[in-house]
Amino acid sequence: MAGSPAVGSFVVGDYVVFALMLLISAAIGIYYAVVDRGQKSSQNFLVGGRSMTAVPVSISLTASFMSAIAVLAAPAEVYRYGANFGYICISYILMVVVCSEIFLPVFYRLGVTSTYEYLEMRFNRATRLIGTATFIIQTMLYTGIVIYAPALALNQVTGMDLWGAVISTGVVCTFYCTLGGLKAVVWTDVFQMGIMVAGFLSVIIQSLVLRGGFSGIIGDSVQGGRLNFWDFDANPLRRHTFWTLTIGGTFIWTGVYGINQAQVQRYIACKTITQARMALYINMIGLWIIMVCAVFAGLCLYSVYKDCDPWTAGLVSASDQLMPYLVMDILKDYPGLPGLFVAAAYSGTLSTVSSSINALAAVTVEDLIKPYIQLSEKHLSWTSKGLSFLYGGMCIAMAGLASLMDGLLQATISIFGIIGGPLLGLFSLGILCPFANSTGGLTGLMAGLFLSLWVGIGAQFYPPLPEMSKPLPLTTLGCKLNTTGDGLYWNTTAATEPSHLVPLSQNSTEIRQVWSLLAANWYSLSYLYFSPIGTLTTLAVHQFQAKNMI
Repeated sequence: MAGSPAVGSFVVGDYVVFALMLLISAAIGIYYAVVDRGQKSSQNFLVGGRSMTAVPVSISLTASFMSAIAVLAAPAEVYRYGANFGYICISYILMVVVCSEIFLPVFYRLGVTSTYEYLEMRFNRATRLIGTATFIIQTMLYTGIVIYAPALALNQVTGMDLWGAVISTGVVCTFYCTLGGLKAVVWTDVFQMGIMVAGFLSVIIQSLVLRGGFSGIIGDSVQGGRLNFWDFDANPLRRHTFWTLTIGGTFIWTGVYGINQAQVQRYIACKTITQARMALYINMIGLWIIMVCAVFAGLCLYSVYKDCDPWTAGLVSASDQLMPYLVMDILKDYPGLPGLFVAAAYSGTLSTVSSSINALAAVTVEDLIKPYIQLSEKHLSWTSKGLSFLYGGMCIAMAGLASLMDGLLQATISIFGIIGGPLLGLFSLGILCPFANSTGGLTGLMAGLFLSLWVGIGAQFYPPLPEMSKPLPLTTLGCKLNTTGDGLYWNTTAATEPSHLVPLSQNSTEIRQVWSLLAANWYSLSYLYFSPIGTLTTLAVHQFQAKNMI
């Protein structure tokens, strides 16, 4: 790895594990292409013939948006900001209740393939087309990020060409998605979910061995201030508190599971509405499992590097590379395990990208082709497969944009908040407000998008000060770089309470002097509140417009 000493490299066993994951994923796509070769309808390709059961769908729902972001970025978030990020699990409970009782019954009973069909039924065709276009933009941006994330991991731990990894991710995913449709996507998600959990466990178990068990890791985390659960500050400028994670998280995840095509497409593929509800509730358990693994992995990361932070020591160039670095540091003597972890990151991406490709093909067929062009079911099926192939290539290209973003977790959640929030407001208007009309709905959507884009883009140029984001202290006092190129070691005689702490943001005083009141407050709003801003603005503007029409 250029610019830093290597702590290890891939061996034959790692490549074998990694290659097996890819081969099995591709084989599932081939299997369903063969089994369903007699089924020529687009419905079978896009929603699995509406014949699926709760358990595989629930696992697929979890895997679809617990991508490499969860494997790489969430532990790094805990490492930097503390374990209070785990409060996001509370938002999963609220989200599942809202989605299963409000949104799921509407979409399931209408029998729609695209969620945006509902917008035309409730409002008009223009609203449907705007909703579809907004979803396509959101999904393309998001998919670019989740393709780039594991490629970064591969580049960090193996030296493999970054863009070679990006392209291989997209090609494998596009292959099985185009061949097998939704059934292949769901069953590869099930397999890849198992790989993700196994990858986490390999890191956690070895960390427990190195640091003296749970007591050692928990003790280090307490001493380093990482178990910062007692944080009920209501200040909306704070990055992570109980309130930002539960309230903001509920809006964000309701936008994902309640109206996002990739998720709705899964539970409407269930054979009954009861099975669909079961899928959502079982999915909640899956989300908890992944998040608990991610949070504890972040605590393991801190425990191992509490005296010598690889990031501030210059051994990695971004926080998202910390987990791959840890893997190659502590698992290098166990051939195959580093490959398992990279396969976990890769699996998360394959599940997410395949879901996105399938959803993009579905909304394009249902919203942009079928209403205007009369095609037979056979031709629609081939069109869906062709669109899957096309969108696969476009998502690979979007990974180039992701390479310019800093902080994969915040970038991902920001995209869902900025674009998903106003869409959630629009669907909520249609379902919850009998008097809602198309003019008010579109006006509210545009206002919500404007406000959320304003704060979201502004936050990229004027990031919040450390006083609000509150990154926890890291130190390099225990670092000792050897001269043989074997890696980074920590000095066990380093002081327990280091006298010099390395901050994560420099020159905050100079920045504060040039910031305007707008930048210091509006742009410093927690990124988790971007979605509530969009949703509530959409609802409020509609209400204002409706009142003026009376």
